[in-house]
Amino acid sequence: MIFSLLRRTAPALLLALALILPALPLSAQDGSQPGGTITVADDATRDAAIASRIRAILAELDGYGDVTVAVSSGIVTLRGTTLDAATAAALTDLAARVEGVVAIRNEVAETTDVARRLDPAVGRMMDRLAQVIAYLPLFAIALLVAAAIVTVGVLLARMRQPWDRIAPNAFIADIYRQILRLVFVIAGVVIGLDILNATALLSTILGAAGIIGLAIGFAVRDTVENFIASLMLSVRQPFRPNDAVEINGDEGKVIRLTSRATILLSWDGNHIRIPNATVFKSRIVNYSRNAERRFVFDIGIAPDADLALAQRVAQRTLADLPFTVDRPAVDAWIDGIGDSTVTLRLAGWIDQRATGLLAARGEAIRLCMAALSQAGIAMPEPTYRLLTPGLTGAVADGLDVAQPETHARPAPQTTAPADVGDVDAHSEDELSAIIDAERRETADKDLLTRDAPTE
Repeated sequence: MIFSLLRRTAPALLLALALILPALPLSAQDGSQPGGTITVADDATRDAAIASRIRAILAELDGYGDVTVAVSSGIVTLRGTTLDAATAAALTDLAARVEGVVAIRNEVAETTDVARRLDPAVGRMMDRLAQVIAYLPLFAIALLVAAAIVTVGVLLARMRQPWDRIAPNAFIADIYRQILRLVFVIAGVVIGLDILNATALLSTILGAAGIIGLAIGFAVRDTVENFIASLMLSVRQPFRPNDAVEINGDEGKVIRLTSRATILLSWDGNHIRIPNATVFKSRIVNYSRNAERRFVFDIGIAPDADLALAQRVAQRTLADLPFTVDRPAVDAWIDGIGDSTVTLRLAGWIDQRATGLLAARGEAIRLCMAALSQAGIAMPEPTYRLLTPGLTGAVADGLDVAQPETHARPAPQTTAPADVGDVDAHSEDELSAIIDAERRETADKDLLTRDAPTE
């Protein structure tokens, strides 16, 4: 039964196999293997020719001295070692280009022999040393040319003229000299590299210098800001040596302006060092720019006094003082009223080149108070009001309240006392002497000049 069934279906099975077998895929080939048609006329002579050709090619190349080649039926077998894996992998492509190669078995490995791996490095070092020796004469000529150019720049920068003539001060002149030196140094380096035919190296150096300069600029931002502020202050000169100024709340006389800070001598004789970046951005009050300077003080008088008379007496007394100037004129006005006093404010002007401000103000207060007293203007006295429960009148429960004692006021006198004290600017003169002595010792570090233009 079964045999009969197979006999009937055998032709159909054979026909199906005949149709399916041609469609089945063949085994995949390595992409690095050679393609093309395999001829039948392969023999030992052809294999020997392929092996000889590959060996001749490898003999002309470096790094394949330890590689052996064997060919059988067009199949190339490579064995041995190379210095690196990339060199070994390149053998497959090289052998595939030889005519007649059917397949390649690349069994070449990377060598671990220390001596073989060091030999190329030593060889490259010796080649570079020989190249350096060959370039020594040319390098010496390039070095001499660059040194000559830099020397010319340095000599030009050392000349005082014309830099001191075209620069507003010594600080700017020194910057001009530094820029000139830098230009000649760059020119010397460029010409030297051009002689060596290595100008491509210059772009690399400039790029690295730019990156380094950017990093340094961020790291020393405050220092760069101070330097730029010093440059601007040395050009603008907002104050002079020995000027009385107020900078950022600090008062004193200017000693000098350096490339980093402004040095003041306070009224107490202390040195105040203010960074130039702070000076440049701060509000600067220069008290010495005008010879006249105003002083202001307040005097309290009793509320029941004759305020108009007090104002006239004080103003006339202040105007008659020998150390106050006529223009601008003195002034006096009622400035405010308190619980038991009326404030009389007075303002006068002095020539601060000859008169001390504090001494003049103190002497003006003393003489004005004396004149007001002579005119019968009472000074204020504290007034207290006592509130006691049960008191309905001047006398309550046996308690007597004393009435204030009255005194006759003297006749008004409006002439200022004649004994005017010394108000000369002795302390300012002494501070000026100290500043002059310090400036003589540090004249080369000062950026201020008395004859420079001011803003």
